[in-house]
Amino acid sequence: MSNSLRTSDSSDIENPTAGDGRSPVLVAGGATLAGALLSFLFVPGVTVFFVLAFLGVAVYGWFVHQEATAKGLMFLATISTALVLVLITAYLFLRSFPAFEQMGLEILYTNGDYWSRGDDRYSLYPAIWGTVLTTILATLVAAPLGVASAIFISEIAPSWAHEIVKPAVETLAGIPSIVYGFIGFTIINGYMMDNFGLTSSGSIVVVGVVVGLMALPTVASVAEDAISSVPDHMKDGAVAIGATEWQTIKSVTLPASFSGISAAVLLGVGRAVGETMAATVILGNVMQLPEPLYNVFGNTVTLTSLIASQYGNAHGLHMQALFAAGVILFLTVMALSITAQLIEARVKQNLGGEL
Repeated sequence: MSNSLRTSDSSDIENPTAGDGRSPVLVAGGATLAGALLSFLFVPGVTVFFVLAFLGVAVYGWFVHQEATAKGLMFLATISTALVLVLITAYLFLRSFPAFEQMGLEILYTNGDYWSRGDDRYSLYPAIWGTVLTTILATLVAAPLGVASAIFISEIAPSWAHEIVKPAVETLAGIPSIVYGFIGFTIINGYMMDNFGLTSSGSIVVVGVVVGLMALPTVASVAEDAISSVPDHMKDGAVAIGATEWQTIKSVTLPASFSGISAAVLLGVGRAVGETMAATVILGNVMQLPEPLYNVFGNTVTLTSLIASQYGNAHGLHMQALFAAGVILFLTVMALSITAQLIEARVKQNLGGEL
């Protein structure tokens, strides 16, 4: 038998349903999904019919050509996710463009009246500064506590404690942010007012502490994964030349996992930058700068709390200024995420692809 005949027979065995109509099913599924998207954008009233048609095609394909349908659905899900991200990004920038065009650089920095709806004057300077201060404070809370927790969980805790402590730390991430904010406002803020003479009902330092505790599980979990990924032979070599457990952690484990720990801290910072409800509940959301600027006991607003507290009654340039705040948040968090991913890629390269 020739090679061509063997190849033909092999392909028939591997693909027994070739040419049996799978392509029309996939094309119909893609067409109905595209129709649902276009109708949602331009004729929302008929979107439900395209969605029902897509579900019908998917169900039919699942029973008739299950493997091809599963692959097609996964492909469409991937494409849809990327498309939704592109649409959200484009919409965000388009809606914010008039604010950047009219306000110019004053939307980022100006003196005097920062926020006046009557004069259509909107400056994000106090919100940007409030976000910077709260993020710094949150990082000072989450980074050392998170890294210390990761070291204990990975290198020091016995196995039974590891099985208890790590899930407990990760469970903290599941607590709703509004709960953190309410606890911060009623307990931490009250403590600060009683013992540190705070006169306002909210302060930057309280937000920083609460958001830092919210970012703590992210830092601890990712840092623990990075520390655990350090090869055992590196630690065994240090022990073999007489290093103690702490000397091994300090001189071998932490330097080898430094990139992963840095990525964990950056992810925690991204959580702190984007936190909304805790900041909205605790801060007074006043469009002013603390005096002096480094006064963490003062009151101000963050970019997220600004959007959350004002979008309900915003319109015109006011709404576009809030979209501009969203653009700044989007670019900041995206930069942090990209940096964290680059650091993680470096970890994989240095440690043989394990993280």
